[in-house]
Amino acid sequence: MTTVSGIPALPDSDSDTVTEGAADTSAVERELLPVATAARTRAALRTLVRPDRGRAVLGLGLLVVATAIGLLVQPILGHIVDIVADSRPASALTLPVVLLVLVAVGQGITTTFGLTQVARLGETVLARLREQFVDRALQLPADRLERAGSGDLTARVTGDVARVAEAVRSALPEMARSVLAIVLTLVAMALLDVRFLLAALLAVPVQVLTARWYVRRAVSLYAEQRVANGAQQQQLLETIGGAATVRGHQLEREHTERTAGRSRKAVQLTMRSVDLVLGFYQRLHIAEYIGLAAVLVTGYLLVDDGAVSVGTATAAALYFHSLFGPVNAALVLLDDAQSAAAGLARLVGVTDLGEDQGADGQRTVPAAAGAAVTVNAVSHAYGSGRPVLHQVSLALGQGEHVALVGTSGAGKSTLARLVAGVQQPTEGTVTVTGHGETTSVALVTQEVHVFTGTLADDLRLASPGATDDELRTALTTVHALRWAEALPEGLATVVGEGGHRLDPARAQQLALARLVLADPAVAVLDEATAEAGSAGARDLERSAEAALAGRTALIVAHRLTQAVAADRIVVLESGRVVESGTHDELRDAGGPYATLWQAWSGSRSTTHS
Repeated sequence: MTTVSGIPALPDSDSDTVTEGAADTSAVERELLPVATAARTRAALRTLVRPDRGRAVLGLGLLVVATAIGLLVQPILGHIVDIVADSRPASALTLPVVLLVLVAVGQGITTTFGLTQVARLGETVLARLREQFVDRALQLPADRLERAGSGDLTARVTGDVARVAEAVRSALPEMARSVLAIVLTLVAMALLDVRFLLAALLAVPVQVLTARWYVRRAVSLYAEQRVANGAQQQQLLETIGGAATVRGHQLEREHTERTAGRSRKAVQLTMRSVDLVLGFYQRLHIAEYIGLAAVLVTGYLLVDDGAVSVGTATAAALYFHSLFGPVNAALVLLDDAQSAAAGLARLVGVTDLGEDQGADGQRTVPAAAGAAVTVNAVSHAYGSGRPVLHQVSLALGQGEHVALVGTSGAGKSTLARLVAGVQQPTEGTVTVTGHGETTSVALVTQEVHVFTGTLADDLRLASPGATDDELRTALTTVHALRWAEALPEGLATVVGEGGHRLDPARAQQLALARLVLADPAVAVLDEATAEAGSAGARDLERSAEAALAGRTALIVAHRLTQAVAADRIVVLESGRVVESGTHDELRDAGGPYATLWQAWSGSRSTTHS
């Protein structure tokens, strides 16, 4: 299924789809998108990394070598101390100084190559995660996104992705270096004298208790913070998006207080996280003092006993002092790790949900003989207690154009989305077939999005390999080539946000041109000419008629002139099919369609008079 208009076909103005959240957000019971468990998140991470295991091993190996080379600095400095303490000649310092230079160069080279490999690994995994997230999110049914609220998905695709990206770019390389430095430094201290290692380990209990204290509080706090941020964004989106309704019902104060309340909660959680980090640092400083004091006292006693030289004791003290950075970095990075883990769990939750939704088999049932689209006993509801369609059955023949007609709230847009595959029915089946094979379906709605980029790039979203001549042919088909070539740079003109502005009628023609380029066997138009004013309505209807030529089409008719031109008209009333036939048959039958036609014709006569 292709949404040619370029945006998800969310419920429109039909009153059967949603409770008006802008006026009263409490009326909608939010069902947030799921969050993956820790075990599932780790499994997903392993799956993401698996294709690049070689790069991971190479990067880790280079960092091990770089860290090992760096650990030669302390013994060399200790040797220099012994040279000075023994009053040896200045020439004795030449070799240690040269060695320090070589160590610096060698460590710099290996660290650079190691971090490069780790960075490439991180960026590759991050790109893979983003692609999976977007792919799964676009497959989610519109009603599922509606129940969650756009704020939840927006928070995940912005804040959570940003936190994971930051962890990949900075925390992951630094964590790898820190852990390696800690392990190898402790080994080096043991090689000097195992008693230095035992003295250094006195700091470990405090550090372990600090880490446990932090993790126990951080996991739940960061998860709660993500939810609060999502709720805040949802409130802002609903208030700003429904500003006209809010003002119309004089709900400014109520919405301001509600937005302020959710913002206060987000700020309170942020301040709690700051307090948590400050307490974390305080405990780390205590551990550093205990460890360094123990190593210095041990060195003094060993030197006094003649067990080690002053240079060796100096090297041990420098080794422990060098641990301050890696240990603190590793523990502090727990903050980034917990934050990134919470974000990753929310992203994996969406990718898993997308897989579950994608496994639905509602559209694999054989179609009726000779039919391009078969709707069989379909019922649908948005949540409990909000039924929209009731046992609707409908068949569209190959190449047939069927218009859906009915009053607002009759379920027209819902049925259109089910046929297009944007949503799956609560009950029943919807089957779309081509010439013996399952075929593509394209949906064009009244909510058209113009993507930022050149006009040619916008068109090629529907057919990436289309040539300029094919783009011009599509524009000619929908009667849009003249104005397209009249743009400042023709097809190379930048449109969308920050570019040349297209009015609603031209934006809709652009969507219809994408439909032509996508060339689906079945097209669904959901009030695709509704955004145009009366002056452009006839032109858009001509464009739509040309774009649908040779295709099977289901048309939600905003104007009854579209219904008159259709091969057949289906009338919906309260979610049920109440009439079906041609315009002349239904007009003469004196039923619901005749009433609609009489009201519409009368209003047009009054307007023109």
